Amino acid sequence: MSKVLLIASLGLCMLAALARGEDSAATEQLLADLGRITHLQGEFKQRQFGDESVVLAESRGKFKLLRPSFFSWEITSPDSQLIVANAEYLWHYDMDLQTATRRPVAGNVEASPLQILGGDESALRDQYSVTRDADNTFTLTPVGDAHSFRRLTVTFAGDTISRMDIVDKLGQRVVVDFLKVDSQSPLRSSDFNFTPPAEGVDLFFYDE
Repeated sequence: MSKVLLIASLGLCMLAALARGEDSAATEQLLADLGRITHLQGEFKQRQFGDESVVLAESRGKFKLLRPSFFSWEITSPDSQLIVANAEYLWHYDMDLQTATRRPVAGNVEASPLQILGGDESALRDQYSVTRDADNTFTLTPVGDAHSFRRLTVTFAGDTISRMDIVDKLGQRVVVDFLKVDSQSPLRSSDFNFTPPAEGVDLFFYDE
């Protein structure tokens, strides 16, 4: 958008202003749709695609979300991994490799998709350009290069999220379908506590 503003053309400036207005409206609608979600849990199917939509890998698992700061993502097949986020830290526990890493959530680009699901308003407003592709579908394009993906498309089904379609920085595409979504059963912050096993696990702390 800034490149367009540098062009000394009244017509192009008017188009740029219109685009900013549409982008703002899409952001506000996305925030409104996310605002209807307070907590979710269910299952997911994640597929990584190669050229010509060939599925290269597929995984399944369970997820939990409690806005605005809590998220759990557990892969149960074909391997076993757990990602847990709270207001401060993002944990990644690989049960097969017996490693656990802890990173601060603030400034962590790996947490960006989690921020989207959690409805981080400041991140949505400041870090992404948002377009509305359909009544229930939005595409977010990061502003700048300090992000883990090029494009993220979110699809809603009623008051829940049904799909995320992600293109990472290397151009690889990952599609996540959310299944058996439960928005009624309560969740508490304590449901997202994580303590690595006392023995047999290599620990890596990136916040110290």
